[in-house]
Amino acid sequence: MPFGERLRDELGAPGKARLLDSSPRSAVWRVELADGRPAVVKQLAAGVGAEAEAEATQRYGREVAALRMASRVRPAVAPRVLGVDADERVLVLEYVEHGRPREGWETEYATALARLHAAGGDGAELPRWAGPDVGDVGSFVAFARALGVHDTAAAEDELGELTLRLGKVSGQQALLHGDPCPGNDLHTADGIRFIDFEQASLGNGLIELAYLRIGFPTCWCVTAAPEPLLAEAEAAYRTAWREATGTDVEGDLADACAGWLIRGEALVQRAHRGTVDQLARVLGEDWEWGTVSARERLAHRLGVVARMTEGSDVLGGLSRLSTDARRRMLDRWPALGTVPRSRPQGS
Repeated sequence: MPFGERLRDELGAPGKARLLDSSPRSAVWRVELADGRPAVVKQLAAGVGAEAEAEATQRYGREVAALRMASRVRPAVAPRVLGVDADERVLVLEYVEHGRPREGWETEYATALARLHAAGGDGAELPRWAGPDVGDVGSFVAFARALGVHDTAAAEDELGELTLRLGKVSGQQALLHGDPCPGNDLHTADGIRFIDFEQASLGNGLIELAYLRIGFPTCWCVTAAPEPLLAEAEAAYRTAWREATGTDVEGDLADACAGWLIRGEALVQRAHRGTVDQLARVLGEDWEWGTVSARERLAHRLGVVARMTEGSDVLGGLSRLSTDARRRMLDRWPALGTVPRSRPQGS
């Protein structure tokens, strides 16, 4: 376990250490500090070569910056940073015990997410959130055509405008977590705290509020909560944001959900992103990731966006395309299942 002289000078020599489960991108230990407090030691891992080292250093910088911004929020929405060692890409964090999420956890989650987002505003060390681009639009339209949806002109024009709108909201200042998924939300007696800020950025909070409705697009755990609960959670988010900032949320949740729909990268784990056109790939193969398969994820998102944009002046063509594409997916692959309503136990 990397706990060098700098950290020992600040926190003393650690006692018991136990390696915890984590992604290949980091190593995480639970330790006992010299004063008896439990803590978490996290080291950001790098692959081979200068490019991998630079990428790991960037993730480390994002996490440290985001945690320090989040530390201003009370009650807390993230663990406290107890120590850092930038040379080794190591953070020492307050240990937070995760409990079983309460029934209707989505509302508490949305409230905590709004309070986290409101901690943004001066994060010069964080990059801007990057939305979908013309390449994503082209891949999505090509996917629909390959399914046999030929009336795509209106939707294609709308999606071009959508990328411009999402580009504008990316200039906003909310502190975005980057991967606010089940497993990265710790449910405690004092509320929810978020961990793993390696992909943090600045942008519009609706990009992440959309996770509840569109099905956690960067995560293994896709769920589909009932509509009344989603509406309650989204209202709670807007209320918490207003209480924290004195302003109303800017932007359109339908735009945010549509942005996630057209990103093929949101069908695979992070390690596989940027490799191939995932929307083209899903035509020929299906694959499991977490609670659903890739095709099931996509069919769910198509249904969500079709309903949200029905009758819309700016995305009505996308609504028709999404409805048609989803129907053709179910006709072609009739064994596709539905997204579970609840997160798995233990997550």
